[in-house]
Amino acid sequence: MYAIIVTGGKQYKVAEGDTLFIEKLEAAEGDTVTFDQVLAVAKEDGMVIGSPVVEGAKVTASVLKNGKAKKVIVYKYKSKKGYHKKQGHRQPYTKVQISAIEA
Repeated sequence: MYAIIVTGGKQYKVAEGDTLFIEKLEAAEGDTVTFDQVLAVAKEDGMVIGSPVVEGAKVTASVLKNGKAKKVIVYKYKSKKGYHKKQGHRQPYTKVQISAIEA
């Protein structure tokens, strides 16, 4: 059984027990979060596709960690103009583990 959920403007295919890194949520470590934007649910007896979401379906997950990804260097340069700019960026994330899919 798996589900397709939406969080942080992205879609994720999740199953029970999966661990994934998503866009940062306002939740502390150890908290439980519920995703109610479920686009589709696949069961043993077939697939249910919502329009746009499946009514009454939700996915429950527990927050394992909040952190930042590795640094990405942004370097801007214009030739012959003496312009260059170096900037670093670390994207915040939330690591969650899927505990239950209800549909």
